[in-house]
Amino acid sequence: MRSIEDNAFLLLIITVSLAFAWILWPFYGAILWGTIIAILFVPVQRRILSSTQLGRNLAAVLTILVIVVILILPMALVAASLTREAVGFYTSIQSGEIDLALLFRQVFALLPQWVTDLLNRFGLVSLEALQGEITTGLIYGSQYIANQAIVIGQSTFQFMANIAVMLYLLFFLLRDEGLLYRRISYAIPLRLEQKQEFLKKFTVVIRATVKGDLLVALLQGALGGLIFWLLGIGAPLLWAVVMAVFSLLPAIGSGLVWVPVAIYLLATGAIGKGVILIAFGGLVIGIVDNFLRPILVGKDTKMPDYVVLISTLGGIATFGLNGFVIGPVIAAMFIAAWDIFSASRQRIEGNDGIR
Repeated sequence: MRSIEDNAFLLLIITVSLAFAWILWPFYGAILWGTIIAILFVPVQRRILSSTQLGRNLAAVLTILVIVVILILPMALVAASLTREAVGFYTSIQSGEIDLALLFRQVFALLPQWVTDLLNRFGLVSLEALQGEITTGLIYGSQYIANQAIVIGQSTFQFMANIAVMLYLLFFLLRDEGLLYRRISYAIPLRLEQKQEFLKKFTVVIRATVKGDLLVALLQGALGGLIFWLLGIGAPLLWAVVMAVFSLLPAIGSGLVWVPVAIYLLATGAIGKGVILIAFGGLVIGIVDNFLRPILVGKDTKMPDYVVLISTLGGIATFGLNGFVIGPVIAAMFIAAWDIFSASRQRIEGNDGIR
């Protein structure tokens, strides 16, 4: 049995840990992405160390420069262009330059009778209701991005502070990655094999989630934005980001964006553009997910699509945009923890059976 001192010390650890988490909460996004990027770029850090005579400090600095050049700067440029397109799109809707109601009426008026009958069968006959839902979603999405641009502009200091915290933390995570791994491993109150398995799963899941899900989503969004730009469809970067977001949801996918646009092109007489978009969407954008995701994610971390969908939506609802990563990672770690527990129980029961 634990003594009073042991219980008091355990309570102290829990209390100070919660207090420390509360203090760090304003920077949780910077800490989260600093940790994720460190896990992803540790192999780069190790390669630099092994192939050069640089020390750990200079190797970490060089790795951060690589991260800034290939990751942070391009994302900042894309974000700036995205906010401009979102603000312009929202302004066009508000001014009446883009009449969504007219667009929906044109599409529904040109639908064949069998499509109308199918919509009637599924209870989707209320054009006004359907139009209102979609229009509200488009307006809300563009308004949200526009408002975020204004918020970032008004809190530039906080935004830059988060970037500085992330890069500062990233330096020490890269430089001391071996020491930190050992200290965390020692501190986890689990059996040795359980600790090793859990930490291995955590690292694999982080890399798989970002490399697999986010990279595939970015690629699908980029391909969708490219074909939209080539076909002359307005705000291609905005639609590319929307397609990338939907690509993270396995039950929805980027088709929720390009399929309605293709239908609109066909219905309004742009047959060639509609056929090109359907062919490109089905043969290029769609295949990216089926071909690249298994390679990048791997079989060991594959979760059921329904778990990915629910955990992603739940993560977004709880943590905002960061939930795209937090939700699936928590779900994967939940499954990993129960797998380890189940394996431990099976070993114990097997040993009892032998006796």
